[in-house]
Amino acid sequence: MNASRLSIFIFLFALATTLTGCAVIGDIFKAGAYTGIIAVFIVVALLFFIVSKMRGPRP
Repeated sequence: MNASRLSIFIFLFALATTLTGCAVIGDIFKAGAYTGIIAVFIVVALLFFIVSKMRGPRP
């Protein structure tokens, strides 16, 4: 397993163990729909950024 795959695995494992799904979803619904939409957009953009940095420059 190369270093980038290992770092992805460690990141996903840490994310899965530190965020409890029910608590996060409950807090988003308490905050409102627009807050939830913005939060989802930020998470998707962050994941896209991390994956693109791990892949390196494209030819």
